[in-house]
Amino acid sequence: MTYLFNLILVRPLLNLLVLGYQYIPGHNVGWAIVLLTIFVRLLLAPSMFKALKNQRDLMVIQPKMNAIREKHKEDKEAQAKALMELYKEHNYNPLSSCLPTLIQLPILLALYKVFVIGLGTADLQQYLYHWVYNPGVMSPYFIFGLNLAHVSLVLGIIAGILQYFQSWMIIQGTQRSTDPMQSAMQSQMMYVLPVVTILISLRIPSGLPLYWIVTTLFAIAQQFYIIRGQPKNEIVVNPIK
Repeated sequence: MTYLFNLILVRPLLNLLVLGYQYIPGHNVGWAIVLLTIFVRLLLAPSMFKALKNQRDLMVIQPKMNAIREKHKEDKEAQAKALMELYKEHNYNPLSSCLPTLIQLPILLALYKVFVIGLGTADLQQYLYHWVYNPGVMSPYFIFGLNLAHVSLVLGIIAGILQYFQSWMIIQGTQRSTDPMQSAMQSQMMYVLPVVTILISLRIPSGLPLYWIVTTLFAIAQQFYIIRGQPKNEIVVNPIK
């Protein structure tokens, strides 16, 4: 399993990072990470776009879902049938948000290993394809002398702020729920995820928070496009009759 993980994800991503480092003027590994992030995001763009749209659609229909659960709380079969009809009516797939997350998790793990290898002192030759030039040891320094091989509180905080802003955009694109459970979920999305992002960033090389910053900016741009195309007043919050 480790061999396949390295073969399918770690080695290709590391070679892309080295290629970016080789051809970017000044051989700046930070900009190489930015280019690698853009490549990964473009590769995942269709599935991530569907996931973001699906996430907002869920918040749009959540009041109706709560009403259905309340109406059929004694009849689970009727509840499931009504929920399926609601999903069909709104073209909502409850499983579509899971796939991009499942795809992105191994990529994040692979990138962690890529940055440990690429920004460390390991011999790159054993990881590189024969046609990729070996730069020896890549300089880990980015703008303002930031060492991407070390932990960076600044990048961690920026990643957390962007995570908060992305969550805020999703919630602002819908009406604020009066349901306590839904309201708690919205608060968790807005406040807990950014804190978790910062805490994780304080334990890993700052090359990964840099990746997360760029990928979150992509997500914010996609979310802005989705929200702009779906005005808030389209949301139906009337209970199920």
